[in-house]
Amino acid sequence: MGGVVRARGGRSVRGPAARGVSLSELRGFVLAGGCAYTVDLALFVGLRGPLGWDPLAAKAVSFVAGCSVAYAGNALGTYRRRATGRGRARRYALFFAVNVAGALVQLLCLAVSHYGLGLTSPRADTVSGAVVGMALATCLRFWGTRTLVFVPEGRRTSWTG
Repeated sequence: MGGVVRARGGRSVRGPAARGVSLSELRGFVLAGGCAYTVDLALFVGLRGPLGWDPLAAKAVSFVAGCSVAYAGNALGTYRRRATGRGRARRYALFFAVNVAGALVQLLCLAVSHYGLGLTSPRADTVSGAVVGMALATCLRFWGTRTLVFVPEGRRTSWTG
């Protein structure tokens, strides 16, 4: 799984750096995602509350807006050096698909907890959907964004590796 990298002083280090993930990449991804989450939440609350939109319509619009903010943050920031080659529309479509997959992971965690395990309290729903589901979805989104969307030049591989 994780590789071993020799750090200063010759000691071995395991972790993200051993797999080619830099701390600045993680920071940039988290920052872009945090901005996207803020836009998604604020827009959903605004559309749902004062404007009185239907919850599904409000969530659909806020989700697309959040994806757009995350894409812009990653394309113009975190992965700006990798944002070459494929057309922007194709990269955005792949990015959107990765984010939909992440949303499905969150829903699956909530469904398993609520309906499969019978943990039906609001707290259990929050933990399963917004904590466990969000953590798993974030890992999927990070992997998908760096592996499928913003592929480094010269590292074009098949889906199977």
